[in-house]
Amino acid sequence: MAKTKDRLASLSNRFYNEGLEKANVRDMTGAINSLRDSLKFNKNNIDARNLLGLIYYETGEVVPALSEWVISKNLQAEDNVADNYMDMVRNNPSELETINQTIKKFNIALNYCHQDSLDLAVIQLKKVLSLNSKFIKAHLLLALLYLNNGNWDRAKIEAQKALKLDSGSVLAKRYLKEADSMLLPGESGKLVSDVAASESDDVIRYNSGNEMIIQPIKKSAISRSNSIWGILLGIVLGVAVACFLILPQRVQSINSSNQEKIAKISEESDSKSAQIAMNEQQISRLNEQIEELTAQVTDYEGVDSTSAAMNSLMKAVDIYMEDSSNIEGMADAMAGLDLDAISGDVSPEFTALYDMLMTKVGPDLAKSYYNTGYDAYKAENYEVAITNLAKAYQYDNTNVNNLYYLGNAYYASGDTDKAKEVFDAVITNFPNTQSAQAAETKLAEINNSNG
Repeated sequence: MAKTKDRLASLSNRFYNEGLEKANVRDMTGAINSLRDSLKFNKNNIDARNLLGLIYYETGEVVPALSEWVISKNLQAEDNVADNYMDMVRNNPSELETINQTIKKFNIALNYCHQDSLDLAVIQLKKVLSLNSKFIKAHLLLALLYLNNGNWDRAKIEAQKALKLDSGSVLAKRYLKEADSMLLPGESGKLVSDVAASESDDVIRYNSGNEMIIQPIKKSAISRSNSIWGILLGIVLGVAVACFLILPQRVQSINSSNQEKIAKISEESDSKSAQIAMNEQQISRLNEQIEELTAQVTDYEGVDSTSAAMNSLMKAVDIYMEDSSNIEGMADAMAGLDLDAISGDVSPEFTALYDMLMTKVGPDLAKSYYNTGYDAYKAENYEVAITNLAKAYQYDNTNVNNLYYLGNAYYASGDTDKAKEVFDAVITNFPNTQSAQAAETKLAEINNSNG
């Protein structure tokens, strides 16, 4: 058994060293994979977990980074560098606000993509990168949108930025290859128009690195001389024909044509003046539409349940790290957190951080809400009782009292439909208990009164 533990620890350290080497050359994807393998063999490898959090933070993934550091802190409470990393985020309000804004705007960009509003998504991603230029996911998504729009140059730039931040990003390499293949199609790296020009012009064009070289084809002195004399002879003959045969008629034709052009120009000038007036009216209407759309976008940015949930969770984690006994503060921080409303939008790292916090403080939160709800029930303040007892059952669904008194509060408030639903849950989830027997009695009373 001891040999097996030593073997696992050795493998974990090996993958940790491998991840550290990859991180030193900015192969962030490779480093993350190696550090995850290290933690598979030894989940208590504090150095590997702290380094994984740093790499997440460096690539713009703040929630996964905090997740790793909180877990590290719980595994080793004393003499843990994770304290410094969390203080770095917690003690810098402007940095924390920037992180929140980055997450919110990136989520808005994703929503725009789902709604096929790709231009608005590009605008949001530019705002994200102005706040955090190291956010690799934003660079990759922006490159993908540029590829979709056929903007190969900008897609290439974003892919190169992502590779500069993470040299091991497979997606960035794939996007860069796609952009290069569209900018320089063909095996020789020459554009089709360049080939055609090379056949018709007396030049040779080819690519050298990122530059196009244009080289004239050398001709012999004899061929150049013959061409010059031929051109001169043609000029002389042309002048003679123009002077004796064409010029008089041409002068008369030009005068007549000029009169027609003057009349036509006058008509076009009047038409263009009218068109300019119409364009100015259209521009005014478009400016009004832009203002309306901007107001809609601003309103949309202000309502984002996923971002609000992240803010609530991060605030609760901050309070827990500062004072784990401050149950009231954590309850206030998580008052607006509704997992059912955002369950499809949150990341696995968000869920893991939430579950970890609930494991630590869930029972205490449930007890606090139960005491408040029970006191309100006794005082016949059923609205407050229902709110607090529902919260108590949310944080601790193993305590039958939380659910039973919630049913009593609904029953006493006159909401018999909700009371029946809760009493049914008591009988189903807690069979063979006194509370279940009491719930059956309450259901019989409700059914008899309805009958």
